Amino acid sequence: QVQLVESGGGLVQAGGSLRLSCTASGSISSINAMGWYRQAPEKQRELVATITTDDSTNYADSVKGRFTISRDNAKNTMYLQMNSLKPEDTAVYYCNAAIAIIRYGRRYVNNYWGQGTQVTVSS
Repeated sequence: QVQLVESGGGLVQAGGSLRLSCTASGSISSINAMGWYRQAPEKQRELVATITTDDSTNYADSVKGRFTISRDNAKNTMYLQMNSLKPEDTAVYYCNAAIAIIRYGRRYVNNYWGQGTQVTVSS
């Protein structure tokens, strides 16, 4: 019913930039907090950045000053601008969102994940 679709991943050289996007679709009442996570091979998934409905943001220490999270509520889309990329940024990046739906006249908030997009940074 609700899907998150990611795009923008790819292979870049160290120091380069990528812009990831994640668009939610389906029977959406509202989108609450959203965030980006990443998972490197043989590592646990970790938080990259989050953004609230009022555009309050939080970043992992490892990406502060280099990554910028943003959202366009009219388009149900979240972005992650990644600059000054490092090889250690290589991972599968996942978008996450708390999304409210209306079902049988009631509002439910569920957590949704995108399928992930590969970001590879070469040295």
